[in-house]
Amino acid sequence: MNGRFEGQTAVVTGGAAGIGYEVAARMAREGARVSIWDRSDGTELPGGAHSIVLDVSNEAEVFAAAEGTIRALGKIDILVVSAGITGPNRPLADYPPEDWRRVIDINLNGAFYCNRAVVGHMLRNNYGRIVNIASVAGKEGNPNASAYSTSKAGVIGMTKSLGKELARTPITVNCVTPAAVRTAIFDQMTPEHIDFMLSKIPMGRFGTVEEIAALVCWLASREASFSTGAVFDATGGRSTY
Repeated sequence: MNGRFEGQTAVVTGGAAGIGYEVAARMAREGARVSIWDRSDGTELPGGAHSIVLDVSNEAEVFAAAEGTIRALGKIDILVVSAGITGPNRPLADYPPEDWRRVIDINLNGAFYCNRAVVGHMLRNNYGRIVNIASVAGKEGNPNASAYSTSKAGVIGMTKSLGKELARTPITVNCVTPAAVRTAIFDQMTPEHIDFMLSKIPMGRFGTVEEIAALVCWLASREASFSTGAVFDATGGRSTY
């Protein structure tokens, strides 16, 4: 790999597993100093990454993590928000309110806290790349996944709004909307819901963490300088707008 992230510091939330782990590992291979923010420190962190254990739905913990990362690594050039949960697969009429609140707290409020915690720092440094991981469910709405679909639609809206706010600065804000990618998050879903998601993908297969990480890392690089407030699909043909 080339060193396109040499001299840069990246924060990856949810970086102890799944898509976040692959993003963190790829960035580390390409020269970045990486800080992983996760509720678990993982069994093996990529490239000697810096690690902070936190709950992204806790605003105070997120801001403390930002301050701790800046103290330890000097700055934050890149933020990738990958932490998320699916919640139960239930019809909205039967959806437990406590599960709804937990999904929104982690997926949407957590993304807001993380974006807010780094934007001021990036403005002072006059540079930044923010990539929020949403989902095609946020664009199309998956049945029996109302909280997840709503939370990811919110992430898309927040990304578009913040991207426009910062459009006259050297900070870009984009989001990626994958279709289903087989990771440990499938353990939170019913087999019927997994089959439904696969049936919606024209390519007839799930995405891979490597494919999503490749797109995320381009958006997080200096090369992606004329895209902001945008939504980038990785759906095997499912999403066409």
